Amino acid sequence: MGNHKKLARAFHLFDEANHNDPNTETFEGKSYPKEVLYALRMTDTLNAFTPDASEALQLTARCQHIRRWEIPRDNYELNRAGYLKWRQELKKYHAAKAREILEKINYDEETIAQVEFLLQKKQLKRNEDTQTLEDVICLVFLKYYFEPFVQKHDEMKVIDILRKTWRKMSKKGQETAMRLPFSKASSALVIKAVSG
Repeated sequence: MGNHKKLARAFHLFDEANHNDPNTETFEGKSYPKEVLYALRMTDTLNAFTPDASEALQLTARCQHIRRWEIPRDNYELNRAGYLKWRQELKKYHAAKAREILEKINYDEETIAQVEFLLQKKQLKRNEDTQTLEDVICLVFLKYYFEPFVQKHDEMKVIDILRKTWRKMSKKGQETAMRLPFSKASSALVIKAVSG
């Protein structure tokens, strides 16, 4: 199986694994399992942001939330310690699920290990692919999920999240974010957060 076909096969299996997500989201008049739509958005954003992304990075972007609903946030204490524990468990879970699928279609160990490394966000700010993945995650949040987030939270919480998001991004990621089509109100919040 050629690399392009193998990549397409992996994408198909990742999406198939996410297809049972009981949570749905409607986008442009079509209903999707939530994590399928998220995965498509990750791939589209990566392709626009880094058209020459490595194969391992392309794979990671597509499976970054694989079967996430199986480890719900409310299984953990609703405090910072509980949140951090949940995030760590998710990273390990996503890495294990990705490995199962990639082994099934005979990906080499080096590529699988790199996907696991990236899914666990290792060496953020030091590893180029890890940083690119983080930029793409932040861009997907800002483009597709930020406006609904603003509706649910007070201004202080929104600005805090924006500042944390901004700190995770590279200069290129930040510049790309500033070109996103925010509403007037959201744009004002972004400017307030990043200039404060």
